[in-house]
Amino acid sequence: MKKIVLSMVAVATVVMAASEVKRPYERMTDMNSTTLAAEHSILDRVHFKGDLRLRYESIERDDKDNKYRNRYRLRLVAKIDLIEDLQFEVGMRSGFANPTSGNQTFLDDEPLSDYFFQSLRFNILGLAYKSDNSTYKVGRQPYMMYRPIKSQLVWDNDVSMNGVNYQYKDDTKIITVGANQPTLEEAATDTADDVNLFLAQYVHKSNLDFAKLNLGAGVYFYDGLKGNTTLFGSSKGNTLDANGLYANDYHIVEGFGELQFKDVFGMPFKVAAGVVYNFAADDNNFGYDLALQLGKAKNVGDWQVKYSYTDLEEDATYGAYSDSDNFGGGTAAKGHAIRAKYKAGKNLSLAGNFFFNELYESKSKIAGMEPKYERVQLDMIYKF
Repeated sequence: MKKIVLSMVAVATVVMAASEVKRPYERMTDMNSTTLAAEHSILDRVHFKGDLRLRYESIERDDKDNKYRNRYRLRLVAKIDLIEDLQFEVGMRSGFANPTSGNQTFLDDEPLSDYFFQSLRFNILGLAYKSDNSTYKVGRQPYMMYRPIKSQLVWDNDVSMNGVNYQYKDDTKIITVGANQPTLEEAATDTADDVNLFLAQYVHKSNLDFAKLNLGAGVYFYDGLKGNTTLFGSSKGNTLDANGLYANDYHIVEGFGELQFKDVFGMPFKVAAGVVYNFAADDNNFGYDLALQLGKAKNVGDWQVKYSYTDLEEDATYGAYSDSDNFGGGTAAKGHAIRAKYKAGKNLSLAGNFFFNELYESKSKIAGMEPKYERVQLDMIYKF
């Protein structure tokens, strides 16, 4: 109860500090500026945004102790107009030693005042240039790939990478290419060799008589994983050899389709399917995701609910970068996920996520068992 009260105080403080902010944002990477920097003062060239999420979470599984905890995630972003269409971007988020999560658990033996400083780290640091339909990004940035109904089959929401990336987007297509290295966090293994990631994705957009159709395919080529130590201290379901090294490379191909209906029962409706296949592994290398979403929590009073079923074999994708909530993160599991969201205020949302999974035996803490994994997350999110 003490932590919950302190959490509410923290939210109230942020709300009062941000009461004059006029522009809430839906995603941490969705802020662009085409302002001619030379025509404005320094303050006019700097754009700030952020969000604070408070979460109660329970995790129950058959093969280990259950967890019940209060958590928070804080994200802060600043973008500075250098010249027309060129921005310097810098961002920080909470979370320690996790490449796919900004969550930080409240601890009984640590004062609340310490959390917001000890856990913050840079997850965005680079340049972004936009010219007509093209965007170029250099440095540490969130990925730019398109995900049908925000699928996390291959990419968790919070992944950042270091490199050079390009995206072209118009009314009929999205083309994304890049060369990157994974962003190593505090738990990264010191003995890990360098890993390179080369990526390409194409999305074709069509307007049908009754809906919008998006068809896409992506290639994600990791160079340097086989025989390497785990980059983040855990395999996240991927297969390791007798020496605890990655047994496979990850040369991943993704394909997906998405239909977007404008009006079903008076609300927008989406349905999507995606598959992923790792050509660098001989076995346990396939996964898929089926999802649908009704509604969109855009305006005050709006709500949305999403259901998905996912099945990921051990080496279908790189586990450290796939969904960090479903299955407890990574691969080697299957199951259902229900995600609901309600827009309670201009900058305030309430959300709940519910996961009902079955872990593969290879991911179990008890030999011969395929344990059940159930997870509940109740969120309050304030954007400023």
